[in-house]
Amino acid sequence: MTNPILSGIHHVKIPVSDLTRSVQWYGQVFGFAVTTEFPEADGTVLGVAGTVPGLGDTQLALRVNRDAAQGCVGFDPVSFAVDDLADVHAWAAHLDTLGVAHSPVIEATVGWLLVFDDPDGISLHLYSWAGHGVDHSDRPGYGRAVTTA
Repeated sequence: MTNPILSGIHHVKIPVSDLTRSVQWYGQVFGFAVTTEFPEADGTVLGVAGTVPGLGDTQLALRVNRDAAQGCVGFDPVSFAVDDLADVHAWAAHLDTLGVAHSPVIEATVGWLLVFDDPDGISLHLYSWAGHGVDHSDRPGYGRAVTTA
């Protein structure tokens, strides 16, 4: 029996503690534009979804969940893709313009990586599709290929 095939990622949902602050931040950093809101029975909106340039049909969703946001502090639930090293540097310059603290450009397992936190302290990664060609498989915390029998 073969497994059914997926057709992509529908949306990425990130927990937040303050929806207004996060919508503004994700808008400034990524160009996030809200297209859908999710009101509770009393009319209070505790979640939104929308588009981000470059994500195609995949939407970004932000949902108020203070416990989940606190539990994700320092964790990186998603890595957004960029093409190459020049794009990583362009994003670093963009974040500098916005005053968003970030890591230096990192020579990661395969490509280049930039790490920064959203307003709740959730780590976000920008990772290049282009590889640097350096084998870091002997370094702790870096990936190595797995072969199957």
